[in-house]
This record gives sequence, C-alpha cells and structure tokens, in this order.
Amino acid sequence: MAKVQLPSPFDLPATWAYLEGGVSIMMTRLTEGMSYQRYMELYTVAYNHCTSSRMNAPSDSLGSSGRAAGANLMGAELYDRLSKYFVSHLRTVAAGADDLTDEALLRYYVAEWDRYTTGANFVHRLFAYLNRHWVRREKEEGKKDTHVVYTLALVQWKTHMFAAVQKKGRLVAALLKQIEKQRNGETIETSLVKKVVDSLVSLGLDESDSTRQNLDVYRNEFERPFLVATEIYYKAESETFIAENSVTDYMRKAEARLREEESRVEMYLHATTKRQLVQTCDAVLVRGHAQMMWDEFQSLLDLAKTDDLWRMYNLLFRISDGLEPLREKFELHVKRVGLAAVEKVAGESADAVDAAAYVSALLSVHASSLEMVQAAFRSEAGFLAALDKACRDFMNRNKATGTSNSKSPELLAKHSDGLLKKSNKSTEEQGLEDALNQVMVVFKYIEDKDVFQKFYSKMLAKRLVNFSSASDDAEASMIAKLKEACGFEYTNKLQRMFTDMGLSKELNDSFREVSGKNADDAGSSKGGDVDFYALVLANGFWPLAEPTTEFVIPTELLATYTRFERYYGAKHSGRRLAWLWQLSKNDLKTNYLSQKLILQTSAYQSAVLLQYNASDSLTMAELHKATGLNEAALKAALGPLVKSKLLVQDGDSYDINEDFKSKKVRVNLNVPVKSEQKAESSDVMRTVDEDRRMLLQATIVRIMKARKTLKHTNLVQEVVQQVSARFQPKVPDIKKAIDQLIDKEYLERVEGERDKYQYLA
Repeated sequence: MAKVQLPSPFDLPATWAYLEGGVSIMMTRLTEGMSYQRYMELYTVAYNHCTSSRMNAPSDSLGSSGRAAGANLMGAELYDRLSKYFVSHLRTVAAGADDLTDEALLRYYVAEWDRYTTGANFVHRLFAYLNRHWVRREKEEGKKDTHVVYTLALVQWKTHMFAAVQKKGRLVAALLKQIEKQRNGETIETSLVKKVVDSLVSLGLDESDSTRQNLDVYRNEFERPFLVATEIYYKAESETFIAENSVTDYMRKAEARLREEESRVEMYLHATTKRQLVQTCDAVLVRGHAQMMWDEFQSLLDLAKTDDLWRMYNLLFRISDGLEPLREKFELHVKRVGLAAVEKVAGESADAVDAAAYVSALLSVHASSLEMVQAAFRSEAGFLAALDKACRDFMNRNKATGTSNSKSPELLAKHSDGLLKKSNKSTEEQGLEDALNQVMVVFKYIEDKDVFQKFYSKMLAKRLVNFSSASDDAEASMIAKLKEACGFEYTNKLQRMFTDMGLSKELNDSFREVSGKNADDAGSSKGGDVDFYALVLANGFWPLAEPTTEFVIPTELLATYTRFERYYGAKHSGRRLAWLWQLSKNDLKTNYLSQKLILQTSAYQSAVLLQYNASDSLTMAELHKATGLNEAALKAALGPLVKSKLLVQDGDSYDINEDFKSKKVRVNLNVPVKSEQKAESSDVMRTVDEDRRMLLQATIVRIMKARKTLKHTNLVQEVVQQVSARFQPKVPDIKKAIDQLIDKEYLERVEGERDKYQYLA
C-alpha cells in the first residue's frame, strides 16, 4: 500500500484543502462511510497544524490573517476556515426549505438537523486538539465568540438555518398546526414534533459557558406562541361546547383536556413548560367557567352525584379560591339536611322527642355527609371544617331543642342511658361498643358538655343504684371515652361512683357474714323474711338529693335498719349515714291473694302497703300519720297503686283490692310520673347554672392570679377560650362573675383605667 503524502503543517491552504474533503464527507455524505486510516490521517493533519510553531513557519504560509497565537499554539486560521464552511453549507441547506410549509417543512428541518448534528459530532472529535488547547486558551483570555467545534456548528445553525426557516414564524407555525391537528383528534407523527422542539432546546447556548444551555430560543420562539395558541384554542372550544352540553358533560371534557395537555408535555415538550401550560389551561378551562360550576354544585349535592362532585372538586382545586364557594354551600347544605332530618323525628314539643330517634337522625346526616366529604372531596381540611361547623350548628339548635341549648346534651344523655340499660337487649357487646362510639361522634359537636355531664351523671347513678346497667365493661368504656375527650376532671365523679359500688358490695358481704352468725335474731340480715342490701355512697360524688319529706320506717324494716346502723357505726366511727328513702326499692310478697305475687315498690309505697297488714281500708290522714310522708310524696306513692287497681280509691279512703290479678308474677309499681321527670330536668339545669357560675369565677381568678393585671377585653377572651370546652359562656355572665369577684375583693379596677383589672393577693 502506497504511503499517503500529508500536507505540511505550515501550509494552511493545503492543510485546509485536505481537511475540507473529510469534513464535507462527514457533514453531507456520512452514509458513504470513511475508513479508519483516512480518519486518522485527517486527525493527524489537524493535530500537526495545531501543534506547529509560527516561529518556524515560512512567511508566505501564514495566511492572510496574520494572527499571532503563541509559539506552540496554532488554530485561529483553521477555526475561521471551519466556521466559514459551516456558514456556506447551511446557506445551501436553508435554500432547500424556501418553498416548504407545514409538515413538509418540519420533515425537511428534522432530516437536515439530524444529518447536521451527527456530522458536527464527528467533526468536533476530529478537531479535538483544537478544542482542548486553542479554543480553551482563547476562552480563558475572554474571547466569548469562540466555541468548541460542536457549539460553533450549533451557533451557525441558529444564525443561518433556523433564522431562515423561522422567518415570519414559519417553523413554529408548522409546529403549532401539527399540535392543533392532534387536539382536533387527528393522528400526527409526535416524534417529528419532538425532534423540532428538542432542536430548539439545543439551540439555547450560554455565551459565557459553552457547556451550559439556556432555554431562551425554546421559550421565545416556541413556548410563548404555543401558550397563546393554547389559550385561544380552548377559549373557543369551551364556549362552543358549553353552549351545546350540560355542566357535567363540560367537566368531563375539561378533565380529559387537562389530562391530554399534561401528557403532551411528556410526549414532546420540555418539562419546564408544564407549569405554565397547566396554568394557562386552568385559567381558560376552570377559572373561566368557575361560576357555572359553582352554580351547579347545589344540584349535584341534592342528587348526591358523588362522581360529578369529585370531578368538580378536582377541577376547582386547581385554581386559587376555587373551593371556598363550594365549602360555604356544602356547610349550608349539611345544616339544611340536618334540620330537616330532626324535624321528621321531632314531636309536638321538646318533651315529646324520642332520644334514640333524635340521635339516630343526627348520626345519619353526619355519616352521609362525612362519606361525601371522603368520597367526593378527598377529606380536604376545608370541607371537614365546613362539616364540623354545620354539625355543631344543627345538632345544638333545631326544632327538637327549641330555644334551649341544653336539650341536645340532655337527649344524648338519655340515648346513652337507653343503650347502657339492661332493657337494651338488642345490642350485643360489639354492637354496644359501636353504638357508644357513635354517641361520642355527636358528643364532639355538643356545645354544652357540662349539661351532658350532669344528665349522664344522674342517669349513671340511677343505673348503678337500681342495678340496671347492661354491662360494667360498657360503662367503663364510655367513661374512658369521655375522659379521653374532656380530661380526668370531667369523669372524676363518674369513676368514684364505681368505686363506691365495689366498696358497698364488700360492706354488705361483711354485714351478712356477721349477721349470719345469729340468723335467728330479729335484726339479722334475713330475720323476719327481710333480705337487705344497702348502698353506701360518698357524699359529694353522687348527684342524689336528700329526701324532701319525713319518713316513718315501717316496723317490718326497723329491726334490720337499726342493726345495720349499729354495725356501720362500729365499723366507721364518726361517720353518719343519711338514708335516701326516695331511692330505695323493695319487693313485697303477697299472701292474701289467690295467686302469689311479688310487688316491686318504692320504700314509700312499701310503707303504704304494709299498713294494710292491719287494716283493709285507710284514709289519707291515717296513711300520713302512719308513714310520716308529706302530701306530695304520699300522693306520688299512691298514684301508681291506684292506677294499677291494687288500691281502690273511694273519696278520701283507699281500700285494698282483694280481687287484684296480674298476668305477671312480678308487678312493677315503682313507676315515676312524667311530672317528676320534668322536675328532675329542671333540677339538673339549676345545678348546671350554679356550677357554671362557680367555674367562671374560678377561671377568672386563675387567669388574674397568673397575669396580675389584664384589660377587660383580653380577660373575657381568655375566659371564653378556657371554658369553651365545657360550655359556650355568654359575655354578660362573664361580666357578672367579674363584678361578683370585685365585691368579694379578689379583683379591683385599676385606678384611672375602667377597663383594666388588678388581682388582689
């Protein structure tokens, strides 16, 4: 093989002539291929020229530029020749696109771009030494217009090819037309669009650092007109679509379009366009038609169209303040539905409301509304807050409550009482636990939790005293739930009641054991056919009132009563027992009837009936003298006895009915009348008012003790904040409490400042 004669490194014309042939193959005829030997010869010629010394070069070989580049660095002339080659080549390429438009222009542009950048890569490696040394030194000396060969190729493409085909926006117009075709449902070659877009990204060159890119060309030449075209397109389409379709159909269309645009970024746009594209689409498709969706929201709520609500939520979530009108309407909707549900179960008066039906109505509305928030609104905090606000409103103020804020907590306490009583036979253990959890759902929204506590405490006391609790575990579970919700202080007395029940059992077991040693004595626990059990309850923890009447203990019970008093006095020196006869229950066995019955009575009823062991007919005066009961208590005791026809009233006389019969062996005569229950509710509210008065004063003293001095407005705000967990205080009540504390000399007004208070130690 003959050895090729390479040009002298000092002969620039010969050197470039040799190199230009190879460069031309790389840039225009790369498919013809090039042997490794030829490539290495080209590389060697470029290398030799760049490493030759000017000081040793003949004067006529320096070329016309005459640029001094240092003793060992040649390259300026070669760089200039290469740059001119790119310009000449690109003018020819650009001329080929003069008559092309639309897709044909894009195809030509992409084909030439691929050929050009591929060839430029090879040329870039061919002049590696030029890049690594001469170009590097030029840039270090501050020559900003000097680039490595590949970047030089891109600079020239941008100036002489892109500028030519983009004149009057031809190239980008062709791109936008393809994108519009795709939006119209036509199939396009997305790879074609992507390659053009990628080329625009590649043309973003950083003049100060050729290794870095910017997106100026992409943004200025393509992204801006693309976003404008997007806005125009969707404005026209959305307005046309709405004129011919329903709101729900539009939401489906908008949802699909937004997905398409986001996927368009993945297909062929630069990732940075996504934010602005989404904002543009949101502005046109969502904000531009938000009022229409807000107006449709109520209709979807009424029809419980969860899927459409979910779709509306997702659309309006995309714009600022898009959800606020929905939250406001949702709150009003829940309130309206809640009030309607209560109205269905409310009786003619507040006293006629069935507690179980009432609570069930509240829970039903809350459950369906919460399900909607979870399913349609992704449990978003704003909708949950709207639900809570609406529930707090309609659960405390509705037709069943009237003007009373205490009615809802009272009904909830009654419902809880019904669940926890033995009479609730339909509820299994797990079912009871679930039901109690539901009670706590309503309890969360009750404003006057202190009212619930009072009623619940009173009802718990009755369940314990009457041994009517369905389950000790369920009782303990409910107290634990209340404790978790409101703290130890809220349930302290409730827990103490259970402690007393346990202590009472131990006390009675001990009493029976002592009495059993002398079972034949008259005062023994079972002497004279008397079976005795006493609950000894700590004063101050049980919401039980003292008797309101004198009471003469029947002879039949006196011996047992005396023996227990003596036993307890010996066991607990210094303690005094206060007997709550109005709460006592007795079972009396009948011997005078043809059928043996057991009469379940109160202590007062027992005292009345035991008088008939000595006489068949007694007057009101005789019964009063024998029992010691006042008129009200005596009438209350006689009422159920007469109503059941065990006693027959004849004017002022009450006769024993010797023909009395019952289908049941056990006859319950101890039935409270409604007037007593109503009076009991009034008593509870009186104690609530007193407790609130004391709590307000204690809270004010605690705040002032810590602050020493405080302005009136700030003091009121802090009091409201601290007691609102128990009840919603009224400002006039707080002012009254402040005045009372001033009278008691806990506080005083700061001299010269009427709205400021000072704590008195």
